Amino acid sequence: MHRDSVQRASVLQHVSQNVRRLRHAAGMSQTALAEKSGVSRRMLVAIEAGEKNVSLTTLDRVAEALEVAFSDLIQSPDNRDPGRINELAWVGSIPGSKAVLLSKANATRAVEQWEWCLQPGEVYPSQPDAEGWSEQIFVFEGCLTLMLGDQPQHIAAGEFYMFASNQPHAYRNDGEVAARFVRNVVI
Repeated sequence: MHRDSVQRASVLQHVSQNVRRLRHAAGMSQTALAEKSGVSRRMLVAIEAGEKNVSLTTLDRVAEALEVAFSDLIQSPDNRDPGRINELAWVGSIPGSKAVLLSKANATRAVEQWEWCLQPGEVYPSQPDAEGWSEQIFVFEGCLTLMLGDQPQHIAAGEFYMFASNQPHAYRNDGEVAARFVRNVVI
């Protein structure tokens, strides 16, 4: 079985378990959830059974009706870090087309999205941000060394990292090719 198919099967299991658990916690029947979400009871039965490949729009409607975040439906129920999701949420009809929800963070005012490119040997030191701010980094080319104080975190292409940015930090390219990454600053 293809890796994306295995990941998709596991996320369907997570959705199944989470919808059932959250519905019970809310004291709702499947019929009540169907009425509140506008999703048919038949679809909800299939979702809770892990049998239905459900659209992102349908999951959004279920999450809203349960008064939870979309990510609460797809993340592994035994996830110890609620900010780190890393779950395949959608697979297209053409192999390789996919959407992976990497992480989430609560934002009080704004989120900035940055595209960065550090050439080999480049260093960008950053001052600590305000309390409550965080950053999410996704490297899509090369390898980024993120310094948190004097502790290096190596983030390779295809990997991501989240951290509270109210501490000294720096971005460094110790490699031989450009490090390209997306940086979200959650304010």
